[in-house]
Amino acid sequence: MLTVSIFECGPVATMAYLVCDPEIGSAYVIDAPYDCTTQVLDTASTHGCSVRDILLTHTHWDHTADCARLKEATGANVFVHCDDLYRLTDPTKHTIWPLPFVIESVENAKELSGISGIVKLSGGMPPLRFIHTPGHTEGGVCFIDDVHRRVFVGDTLFRGSVGRVDLPGGDMKTLTESIRTKLFALDDDFEVCPGHGPTTTIARERSTNPFVGELAR
Repeated sequence: MLTVSIFECGPVATMAYLVCDPEIGSAYVIDAPYDCTTQVLDTASTHGCSVRDILLTHTHWDHTADCARLKEATGANVFVHCDDLYRLTDPTKHTIWPLPFVIESVENAKELSGISGIVKLSGGMPPLRFIHTPGHTEGGVCFIDDVHRRVFVGDTLFRGSVGRVDLPGGDMKTLTESIRTKLFALDDDFEVCPGHGPTTTIARERSTNPFVGELAR
């Protein structure tokens, strides 16, 4: 049975999700915010699991600051959409403002492309679907676990809100279309796991979200 551990890390309270399968000893991580590595590795060890894959919803620094460190510690594969790769390989150039710590670049990431596809995970973990949901960044993606009715959305959608669009690569019209045509195509019961704040559901956001829900049309 899969376990999902959530860690709120870094200076802007960014979420990292650790998904473990103790029966096969494998795990994957969704996003790698600053200072998450120790917590992720300790929890994975508690479950008897090794982190095999790191999946990035997008490459703003607060979601990738520990990616190189976690990759080095585990040897995990890193998955990122090709349209967001440039921030991963040259992170300091794209932080927008100076940070009091260094973010190391990540090389040899596995690139996702297109509007949707399958992510083949390591160590016997079942594959995930991804959908390209630009608007917060050019290469933002959401990772869908159809079996457990869960979607990891990064900063595309929040409980009662949506991702900011005032940074390079952001566009409100594009983001709105991504959410309404792709995320809201999922069934009501899907749990939504965002990059900041509490979890929610597709049903809740479709009906009540003031930016993209039914009342906002």
